[in-house]
Amino acid sequence: MAASPFETALTAHAADVERMLDRLLPRVEGPESRIAEAMRYAALGGGKRFRPFLVTQSARLFGVNSESALRAAAAAECVHIYSLVHDDMPCMDDDEMRHGRPAVHKAFDEATAMLAGDALLTLAFEIVADPATHERARVRIELVRRLAAAAGARGMVGGQMIDLASEGQPLDIGGITRLQLLKTGALIAFSCGAGAVLGRASLDAEHALHAYAHDMGLAYQIADDLLDAEGDPEVMGKKAGKDAAAGKATFVSILGADRARAQARMLADQAVQHLDLFDERADLLRQAAHFVITRRN
Repeated sequence: MAASPFETALTAHAADVERMLDRLLPRVEGPESRIAEAMRYAALGGGKRFRPFLVTQSARLFGVNSESALRAAAAAECVHIYSLVHDDMPCMDDDEMRHGRPAVHKAFDEATAMLAGDALLTLAFEIVADPATHERARVRIELVRRLAAAAGARGMVGGQMIDLASEGQPLDIGGITRLQLLKTGALIAFSCGAGAVLGRASLDAEHALHAYAHDMGLAYQIADDLLDAEGDPEVMGKKAGKDAAAGKATFVSILGADRARAQARMLADQAVQHLDLFDERADLLRQAAHFVITRRN
């Protein structure tokens, strides 16, 4: 099946992000070189680079130069990759495969995987704090602040803690929505807002992007839950059915597949409406909202 124009744009963008990550990731010699090798293994050669895509497309709305946008995009991806490296470890989700190849803890070892994740997280802040990301210190500080909030105990890590604690525990739709707004949605919200920070956008523009990220992030997670329940492991590059096996509450377990699918479509349509403030420059963001609910991995 031929790729859609959106998928073609996403693939081309992923190549740009790959080159930026290759530039920014360390190439270390000596006894610590193994950690650099593990970081590069984790970060290069796989993934849709969807969160970086949101960074660069939001930056495009405000005329941000591509170097600044790609650096902020790479920082968001470093945080995302760190979370995957740690998630795959036996003490978390215990996945042996990622993007169709051994997870970092299988390709190296658990201690190296833990350190590689730590190093990727801290590299993200080194990237956004560098004057090469933006000439204004106030802008860089705001990016650091927002990225820390998205990644920390009131964001992604908090959501991961709820996720671990909820195995075998009943969660209602409000509980699962809160979990996913933290675990998945917080970094998506940062990614959509980073371009507005770099472009020193108006409050109205920031609010529109935040609302878009909220609805699109929930649609993204519902699609993830559907893939775990119904997806093809060969296409996804990882196991399916893990949420049910672990006794985790998901949008699918609570709503059923048909209602979850309908909810994802409604949220994607709603996300697009938040972009009415912008002209055709936001067309790829509009397409992204529908891509997340039709993807196969």
